[in-house]
Amino acid sequence: MCVPARVFASERMLDDITTDRSLEQLVNVSTLPGIQEFAISMPDIHEGYGFPIGGVAALSVEDGVISPGGVGYDINCGVRLLKSKKTVKDIESSIVDLANQVQRDTPSGVGRGGELVLSQDEMDELLEGGVPWIIKKGYGLEGDEEFLEQGGRFDEADSSLITDHAKKRGRDQVGTLGAGNHFVEVQKVHEVLDDEIAQTFGLFKDQIVVMIHTGSRGLGHQVCTDYLRVMVQAMAKYDITLPDRELASVPFLSKEGQEYFKAMNAAANFGFCNRQVLTHLVRGSWKQIIDKKEDLSILYDVGHNMAKRETHDGKEVVVHRKGATRAFGPGHPEIPKQYQSVGQPVIIPGSMGTFSYVLAGTNESMKQSFGSTCHGAGRRMSRKKAKKVIDYNKLKQELDEYHVVARAGSARGLVEEAPGAYKDIDDVVNVVQETGIAKKVVKLKPLVVVKG
Repeated sequence: MCVPARVFASERMLDDITTDRSLEQLVNVSTLPGIQEFAISMPDIHEGYGFPIGGVAALSVEDGVISPGGVGYDINCGVRLLKSKKTVKDIESSIVDLANQVQRDTPSGVGRGGELVLSQDEMDELLEGGVPWIIKKGYGLEGDEEFLEQGGRFDEADSSLITDHAKKRGRDQVGTLGAGNHFVEVQKVHEVLDDEIAQTFGLFKDQIVVMIHTGSRGLGHQVCTDYLRVMVQAMAKYDITLPDRELASVPFLSKEGQEYFKAMNAAANFGFCNRQVLTHLVRGSWKQIIDKKEDLSILYDVGHNMAKRETHDGKEVVVHRKGATRAFGPGHPEIPKQYQSVGQPVIIPGSMGTFSYVLAGTNESMKQSFGSTCHGAGRRMSRKKAKKVIDYNKLKQELDEYHVVARAGSARGLVEEAPGAYKDIDDVVNVVQETGIAKKVVKLKPLVVVKG
């Protein structure tokens, strides 16, 4: 170990954490060249590829490495929250109609494409131009980008470093959900936990909001696949040996490191644009069913699978967050002016049918976790096991009892993401609140869930 491992968890969570290889993976992360201070895990930690999901590591720009296993296959998988001016009472008679309309309007499912099909030139422009480019194409409102992490565009992106095969996979997938734990969820603000910050965020009791969770689809997956192959071959050249092949890494400033970084940023721009086009589609559903004059506004959009160049304690580092969310505190120059006094919004989805949260980033997170916090509930059961032990009819009954309207492309899609397959979101959020690396703002209850 080059540095110690730091685990954010409660005693009662340790039993779940020790049932898989996640802590072993965290120890492996601590051996990466150039790692700073700690290899960190969030309370939603579970086993992943290379890094555990819920893992954070800051690696020196000057003499550290970059690892695709520290980002994951779904580059810039992230969450966006849209705000309405409506309350539950305003829409309760139209909830089923809204669920049906959102399902019709948002393509979902494994490999499924949407109506927007990009030419080769358009794909390159999107990969480098990000959300500002796609807004100019008519998919968004002026000023949307102000409320997105990085303004919805990573500058250090180079589309020429992404293979034609990866581009082909993503050609018709902008504005699509995919499958797995990705969703569109209509929610209500169930409880306000910090009045001042909620007011600054424009959130109030019983308000209707819409959460979108998805990433870079097949394009991001292919970018990760392509560069893992490159790095496995290149490691010997740099005399890098690691305890796990899945941690394949090269020096950040090497040719291969820079090429992956710029390709990853381009894939991240694809992820931002995917959520932006889905926002456009959901706004259309809302206007058709609820209010043709209201444009849903964006609270924030933040990713939880990225490697980002940042400065911490005066040192330039590449912060790998895999299943972890950036959570910058008050006054940080990279968060919107509107939120400067209270910190960055942090959007934490729970498992299907359970509560979600909006948190605020803190300055304590800058000290303890390189400005990072949790990203969700975290799996406690594999998808394979969930299919074996969770009964679809019983799950559907439970969702009905929770008054959640669920729409999915398949029974399997619901069963794999059942609440029983995940940790308790309240336990996860309590840990980050008690340790000071995020602050609770509001608790959200689902009304509608649309999945692949």
